[in-house]
Amino acid sequence: MKFWWPQNETIIATLLAYTLTGDEKYARWHKMVHDYAYDKFHDQEHGEWFGYLHRDGTVAQTAKGNLFKGPFHLPRQEWYCAQLLEKLGY
Repeated sequence: MKFWWPQNETIIATLLAYTLTGDEKYARWHKMVHDYAYDKFHDQEHGEWFGYLHRDGTVAQTAKGNLFKGPFHLPRQEWYCAQLLEKLGY
């Protein structure tokens, strides 16, 4: 299974690595993970992210909140990345 929160944390980590080092490989990794996560986890119809995918990227279950998935990782990732991008002038 693929979980939503490691994707969020990887999006942050790769963008932070790029801002700290300027190494373009981290920008490429950031784009790759960001694009995958927003393509597969994001519910295009109703918003928010699905929590769990099968290894092939299909949705494993449609719940977006439960005892193990709350509103922390995704808003934090979006807020923090917005701050980093602002510092970079985007």
